[in-house]
This record gives sequence, C-alpha cells and structure tokens, in this order.
Amino acid sequence: MNQALSSDLTLEEYTQKTWDEILDACTRCGKCVEACPVVPFAPGLSIADPSGVVKGLLDYMSSSTPLPQASATWLNQCNGCGDCIPACPEGINPRRMVMLACSKVSQTDNPTPHAFRKMARAIRIMVSMQLIPDDVARLLRPPQAREADVIFYTGCNPIRTPHVLFNVMTVLDELNIDYEVMGGPSSCCGIVHSKWEGEVSKGGRVTDQTLTKFGGFSPDKVLSWCPSCQLHLGETIKGYRQVKFDLDHITKFLIEQEEELKKRFVTPINKRVVVHTHAGMEYIGNNVIRLLRCIPGLTIVEVAQEPGYTCGASGSNRSPELKAHVRAETIKLSQRDDVDALVSLFHPCHLQLATDGKKHGFDVINFTELLVQAMGAEPCRDTVEPFRLIDDWAQIAREAAPMLKANGIDIDLDELAAVLPEVFTSAEFRGGLCSFAR
Repeated sequence: MNQALSSDLTLEEYTQKTWDEILDACTRCGKCVEACPVVPFAPGLSIADPSGVVKGLLDYMSSSTPLPQASATWLNQCNGCGDCIPACPEGINPRRMVMLACSKVSQTDNPTPHAFRKMARAIRIMVSMQLIPDDVARLLRPPQAREADVIFYTGCNPIRTPHVLFNVMTVLDELNIDYEVMGGPSSCCGIVHSKWEGEVSKGGRVTDQTLTKFGGFSPDKVLSWCPSCQLHLGETIKGYRQVKFDLDHITKFLIEQEEELKKRFVTPINKRVVVHTHAGMEYIGNNVIRLLRCIPGLTIVEVAQEPGYTCGASGSNRSPELKAHVRAETIKLSQRDDVDALVSLFHPCHLQLATDGKKHGFDVINFTELLVQAMGAEPCRDTVEPFRLIDDWAQIAREAAPMLKANGIDIDLDELAAVLPEVFTSAEFRGGLCSFAR
C-alpha cells in the first residue's frame, strides 16, 4: 500500500520558508565562524571578521548583493563537520544554513550542469566493471512492489564500492531481516540536483519520487548507508515531507540488534586496529566503535577522528589543508608497530584510505568486512582494488571490457580509457557542492 506524502510545499517554497526563519533568527554574531575548524586553514579567513562573514552570506541570500570573498571562502571550505551547531546561541543550525546556500551558489556563481548525468554514467560503468549482471541488477534494478519491514537505502555513489553494500546485506540476511534494497541514480535523494546543479525544483521532484517509492513498501524503517543522503534527507531538508517510516543510518539499526549480533559473533578476529571516524555525524562513528567492541578478539587501539562528515568532494576534501593536517596523524597511527589495520567508515573513506594504505604501508579494512567475518561468513571481496592497482588506464579498459559487455555496455576501448580517470577520481563527483572558481 502506497503511503502518500504530506505537505503541499514545493522544495523551493520549503527552502524559502526555511531561509525566512534563518534570516529572522540570526543575529549575525559570527559564533559559528569562530567555532569553525577550517578557518585557520582557509586563505584569508583567519583575519576576516566572523560577524562580517555571516552578514555577507545572509545579505547574498536575501538580496542580489554579491557574495564577499571571505563569505565565499567559508561556504566553499565548509566540510560539514557540524562544530558550528552547538556554537549558535539562537539555536540555528549553521551547517544546514550553509548547505541550503549552496543551491543558490550553484545557480549563479558556479553552476555545475549535467553533474547528475555524469555521476550516473560513472556509477553505471564502475559497478558494471566489477559485478556479474545479477549482482548489478540487485543494486540498480528497482525491486518489485511488496510490503517489507525494512528498506536498505544504498544511495547512489556507494554503488561504486559494492563489496561494502553486499557485506551489509550479508549482516541483514544473518539477522533474518525482511528487507528490500533501493538505490542508484533511479532512487537519488535529490542532493545532486538541488545543491550541485542548483535546480531546486527538480531536486524536490526527485526527492518526492524516492520517498514515494519507499512508502510503496510500507516499511517501518528506511536505513541509509550514504552519509550525504543521511545529511540531506535527515537534516538539510528534514520536515520537507512527512512520511510514515523512520529514516536513519544503518549503524543505528545494527546497534538496536546488538544482542542478536553478539550471539552471531562466533569467530574471533585477533587484530589490533585504528578506527577511522568523522566529526560531522559523530554518532555513526560511535555506533561503529560499539559494534566492533562486540567482536571477540578485536582490540581498538586508537580512534582517528577526522573533520567533515565524510571523506570526499562534499566532505573533508573541501578544506584540503585541514584534511592534510589531520590525515597525516591518521597515517602515523596506522603505521604503528602494534596496529594491524586501519578500519574505514564510509565508501569514499575506504577508497581514499586504501590509496593511503598502499602508499604508506598499512592495511585498510571496512568495518562491514569485520562484522561479516565475526559471523563466520566470508566477506565480499573488494572488487575495486584490483583495478586500482593497475597504473595504466588502457590496461584497466582491457581488463574491464568483458564484464562491461556482459552488463550491456559495449564501449570502444579508447573511449573507455578516456573516461576512466573521471570514473575513478573520487567516490563523489569532483567539483561538486558549491565550489568557487574566483
């Protein structure tokens, strides 16, 4: 039975209503900028007046006033860490304010047209290089309508690292959860359209379509994997639509199943690990740490918390100097003699850290692999890594061609080799969220 969405507001109307509330409540005190950890690492921000930075942003949003350079830098380098949220004396969520502002930036100052089309093509190519058609279909083909207790919502970009998603599905299977899988470009949360392309109206339609698809299964819970989807639906546009299911991250659900998981963690994993987390949605990292502590034999030596809410183009990459500063410490911890591996969090984190591990001589394991292994099952192998070990795009194209053809993608090898650098550059579309070129 389809669960209708309530509220007649379009996303444009909802966004304007939200902005009216922010403009009315904000005193331009600048406390959010003072609390921002990117300020010391961003060009010119450390000498800028915090109050003026906020005023410049709000003037830009409320009128045709050009965005001042300091405000543009702050907006551009926001990695979503959320340190600003508790700093606001008026109870405004400055991270949400910045995320919403990015839509206008993408419309006017730095439009990124066709971002979604390029991303969708890259996802299709990358997953089809790795998986047989039946597995590709499980991730990309919309499931047949039925009632299901749970929807496992993968998002779009995580499909580029399918072994992580299949590991989650193995855990759900072991727990005997009644679930369906939804994700891929046909079930986008709408963040690319509204924030990266600046097409808020289209973004609203995409969000509505996906939420309606969820409701068609009459689920009790929709469990997200992608941190960007979780932030977009669970915070930035929270309240845009009222639905009859709970939306939260998969790790929260697994914590709710903690006692059942403990019964199934029958295989000791005798490793000493550093756990990689992010400050931006700290509860997700805390959930992972709690789950890992349930695994017999596993010892958490250190926690390497990095800024932002995820690695990648819309997270920690936005403030590259801050990221480099903190990443150096993560690498140092991972190289310790008493550490066997670094445990990664999200899909872009895994891709970045695996590259760092190869360069600096340490192993990287996604936390989902450890959960499956502790259950006595075989984790899904990392099908991205073999391609990443090849340093020749033409050779990667030759290796990938048979599987691509099996999945219905018959592409010229030279053309494939030409597009592969963009496909593999990042787990998120590079040049995305409100990047300024000034």
